[in-house]
Amino acid sequence: MIEILKILFTMPFLLYSCYTDLKERRVSNRLWKYMLASGSVFVIYDFYTGGIPYLKSLILSGVVVFISIYILFQLGAFGGGDAKGLIVLSILFPLYPVFLFSGELYPLFGLPPVGLFAFTVLENALLVTIFVPLGMFCYNLLHFSPGMLKKPFYMFLGYRTEVSSLKNKEHLSLLEKFELDENGTVSRRFARAGLNFDANLKPELEEYLKKGLIEKEVWVTPGLPFMLSITAGFITAVIYGDLIFYAVFSFIMG
Repeated sequence: MIEILKILFTMPFLLYSCYTDLKERRVSNRLWKYMLASGSVFVIYDFYTGGIPYLKSLILSGVVVFISIYILFQLGAFGGGDAKGLIVLSILFPLYPVFLFSGELYPLFGLPPVGLFAFTVLENALLVTIFVPLGMFCYNLLHFSPGMLKKPFYMFLGYRTEVSSLKNKEHLSLLEKFELDENGTVSRRFARAGLNFDANLKPELEEYLKKGLIEKEVWVTPGLPFMLSITAGFITAVIYGDLIFYAVFSFIMG
């Protein structure tokens, strides 16, 4: 019962983080502070009922997940708000939540070999994120134009939009960096993480367009918020378990 309460407690925070991440592309640190402060009731209860073994699991989960997520954060895998959310989850769920509901034992696929719940959430989130490029590619196929064939790899990362329409778009990044060289030509280089678009860059693009140095359409990427993937990873981890482990195990077992 306590695990179900913890899950129901966590969901509003995750859903609100998705909302703010979609709207502003950031999640306030206060949200995670409130979540940790109010969720400390569960931590105290679990320590009271679990004793020293629970405390060891709490320390292991918090330390290991913190170090791992910090490394991934430094590598630019995700933002600070995403990292802090996963750390809070590692504290509230140091043990994998197992519960009985309507006669079914969850997670349905059973417990993964590594019982760090936050890791499973992250794994599932990364698995969900894999489908984003496929969805982007399908979108480009439905809106196909011959200009896409010049950069077919970009079809998995973004879409083409007119330079004149950029002022009406929010939360977009350029997939290419445009630089005017001394010969008066514009060179284009792939921006791995996406080049943040701002008002200072737009006049340059319009000027290049007027001079015929670039096409009227440029490649942009929406930069989808990772909190959506984390929330989906949390839900799938609670209901099903470790999707990657289950897929690999099923493949090996035939």
